[in-house]
Amino acid sequence: MQWTQKMELINYQSVEVRQDELIVLKDVNLSIQSGEFVYLLGRVGSGKSSLMKTFYAEIPIYAGSAQFLGYDLTKLRKSQIPYLRRKIGVVFQDFQLLPDRNVEENLMFVLHATGWKDKKVMANHVQDILKQVGMENKRYKMPYHLSGGEQQRVVIARALLNSPEIILADEPTGNLDYNTGQEIMELLHGICKAGMTVIMSTHNTHWPEQYPGRKLEFHDARISEN
Repeated sequence: MQWTQKMELINYQSVEVRQDELIVLKDVNLSIQSGEFVYLLGRVGSGKSSLMKTFYAEIPIYAGSAQFLGYDLTKLRKSQIPYLRRKIGVVFQDFQLLPDRNVEENLMFVLHATGWKDKKVMANHVQDILKQVGMENKRYKMPYHLSGGEQQRVVIARALLNSPEIILADEPTGNLDYNTGQEIMELLHGICKAGMTVIMSTHNTHWPEQYPGRKLEFHDARISEN
């Protein structure tokens, strides 16, 4: 699928984020368009993951205005959260695959959970998505028989299943060696080149040099852009 028309997907104005009354981020002004590759750069505890968690309503917005994929996050009702989250694909550092199910079953589980019914259509869709990430020949492998890089490819496939508007990748190369990390970066950048928005948190300052994108730097509870 190709996305061509640019749209503003995220608009934060004077946003403040708190956890247990501690200010995590303040005065956040941010606009992200469709098709962008955006890096969140900063130390552990600098607020990168907290910002991502506001996107899918795990952490509330304390102050300011926050628009995300057409939703006003400051007025979001609990009943709306599942629909918001279906527009997002999340790639975790620690994979979070179901250990007792093979690759295909892991992906089929997500489709079942999000309302798909026709098993033949589901199986064909899973096969197509696995082909996109180079894992079409690993459908029946259990997660523990896969390398870290292969597991992360399956996680990316899982994130793509329901054609999300944004991919959120939280330290996706953090548990991988450099060469395997490069392969995952190539895959994520390829997804972005097709028009998908990718927002990725990382400690690795080399990735933006090799794979260009916007750089949002987190320090002293603020976000700056270079």
